[in-house]
Amino acid sequence: NIGFANVYGSPMATNITHQFASVGTNLFIQTGYFGGLSFDVKYGDILIVTEAEMQDGVSHWYLPNNKTVKSDERVVDATIDYCEKKGYKYVTGSVISTSAMLLETREIINKWSKEGHLGVDMETAATLAVAKKFNKNTIGLLNLSDHIILGDTLHSYTKERELIEAETDEKIREVALYLSVNAAKFA
Repeated sequence: NIGFANVYGSPMATNITHQFASVGTNLFIQTGYFGGLSFDVKYGDILIVTEAEMQDGVSHWYLPNNKTVKSDERVVDATIDYCEKKGYKYVTGSVISTSAMLLETREIINKWSKEGHLGVDMETAATLAVAKKFNKNTIGLLNLSDHIILGDTLHSYTKERELIEAETDEKIREVALYLSVNAAKFA
């Protein structure tokens, strides 16, 4: 069975993930959007999250002695293989999950970038942390919504970015469905 939940922010992500994990869900796929922190990331890339830094205010309750949480390596490998077969553009790397958006300064953006994060979001660390707490498999698949290291914001949206984002969303949904149908391989 496949469940889907639309969440915004880490408290909501943990609530949903905790409930599904408690009843036996074995694979969690966090999809959503991120702000770009690397010049190597391009619009249209799928960010396959390998690790998330827990600065969201919730995830540390699930993994109190951790600063970061990793995606399941087998799920990451399967995602890469699928993207390669389909010819989908992707990047792999870490995100920093925070509890607020639109408040980052140029100094904060540069700091996160220098720490090696490819992006920033609000939910991925929380979803990964809850899944890890319950010994479940998990991954984050994200779409670049605004390239903040380049100065792009949600307020500088263009028709071209909208089209690229929609195409990338469709690819991410396809990858997520593939992983969901093959979830038994990761159990």
